[in-house]
Amino acid sequence: MAKVTPLDVIIIGAGHNGLVAATLLARAGLSVLMLERDNIIGGASRTEYPFAKAPGLAASTASYLLGLMPPELIRLLDVQIPTVRRDPHYFLPTLDGRYLLFGSDQAALREQFLRFFSEQDWRANAALQAELEKLREDLAPAWLAPPLSVEATADRYIRPELRDIFIDLVRKPVDDYLARFNFKSELLVAMFAVTDAFSGTAASFGSPGTGHNFLVHNMCRLPASDGTWMVVQGGMGTVARVIAQAATKAGATIRTGSQVARITTTGGRADGVALETGEELRAKVVIANADPFRTRELIGDAQLPSAFRAKLDALVHPGMTMKVNFALKRLPTFTCLPEQRGQHRGTIHLLPQGDDIIAQVRRGYEVAARGELHDTPTLECYIHTAVDPSLQDQQGNHNGAFFVQWVPHEVAGSSWEREEEGYVERLFRFAGQFAPDFRDCVLDTFTLTPPKIESHVGIRHGHIDHVDNMVAFDQRVPHAWPVAGLYSCSAGTFPAGAVIGAAGHNAAQAVLRDLGRV
Repeated sequence: MAKVTPLDVIIIGAGHNGLVAATLLARAGLSVLMLERDNIIGGASRTEYPFAKAPGLAASTASYLLGLMPPELIRLLDVQIPTVRRDPHYFLPTLDGRYLLFGSDQAALREQFLRFFSEQDWRANAALQAELEKLREDLAPAWLAPPLSVEATADRYIRPELRDIFIDLVRKPVDDYLARFNFKSELLVAMFAVTDAFSGTAASFGSPGTGHNFLVHNMCRLPASDGTWMVVQGGMGTVARVIAQAATKAGATIRTGSQVARITTTGGRADGVALETGEELRAKVVIANADPFRTRELIGDAQLPSAFRAKLDALVHPGMTMKVNFALKRLPTFTCLPEQRGQHRGTIHLLPQGDDIIAQVRRGYEVAARGELHDTPTLECYIHTAVDPSLQDQQGNHNGAFFVQWVPHEVAGSSWEREEEGYVERLFRFAGQFAPDFRDCVLDTFTLTPPKIESHVGIRHGHIDHVDNMVAFDQRVPHAWPVAGLYSCSAGTFPAGAVIGAAGHNAAQAVLRDLGRV
């Protein structure tokens, strides 16, 4: 094999965090090569055309919204990511005629609260949002800095009157935090907890650390977002495309269809990679954008200290999230709000109804944890074409998706191959309680069960956040691994799992420090 000059940096995986790292390192004058196993870049940030019956209909299939990317990082990258605010951003329908449309029209929202819920709930929501706004502004600078402990983060970044509240929020169950605001309606407590605190986790009410996940999902600071998650024009693949353009302009090279078989070492230092084809490439530094468990396989346990292996073992939680993407011939009609008021634009919260809603939500997790499929799931529904019509096909079809909060990673006594189709139909029947024509609107589906998330996106254990967001700050996987020359910028590192990009920034900064470039 011909001798080649070593690169400065090889990045394994061209997800959004890897693309951020590539851009910053290439701009610093380093030679950067990205190796992506798939034929498309972006990892979970992808726009696809997955529907056989609507082949021209685009959809964000694996990640749905952009909310948590720091605006400071976007400015540093010098990119323009076209986003559209969802207004309203939440729609909470019920089976008894009530509803809430959370959006910029606060007068209308207050009227709905007073008519359908209570003055007490309105005051609780206002107090919650006001406190979250303070916390996210305080915490924001921490996300683009090396991680500290919870207590040290509080001391450095959080205003004194909120420090104890912040520490309790990060460490304790989200129920403790939400109880401080004295909501009267269990349905509202369930909505906030399900969409922000439980999303992506193997946890429910009473689980310590769900408060941190809640905080993470409320760190939306994009311009004009007003604390809400936004739709990316052209789908989530636009995020990857725009940052990839910046990376290649800076001099980075991206190779798709390049599966890394192992990370090579010499004298205990990572010095390159070997591809499945047998090709070997050398570099001063290797950064893994792959999840921590795939990275562990690539480097091999023999290279890792026992304490670090034990840490990784403790962080393994098989994914319990299911994504059902679907093509819609038309928008469904909700019984509680049949006239068009923008209810299809935001996250549609389909939750258990009736009495003891929190108990029903808790049972949903317990059923899934036993390996069973629950008849009354907690669903978030998205219809992005109602916000971004450019995603529609020539026939005017809409895209939609269910984010199914808890399903078993493996179905007890059966398999996903046997159960998937039937369970998807059960989900549409559940949605049909709120919108009776829902199933009739569906033209086609593309489902990602937890095992399919692993195979389709390439995430070990099918966990959308790589590591549960209940693991916070310096307890997450470190950017610098205990192998010289090996770094991680995956969603399993600080600050959290989601389409954020801060992990790519932070890993790049660690590399530049270690190479004496800053």
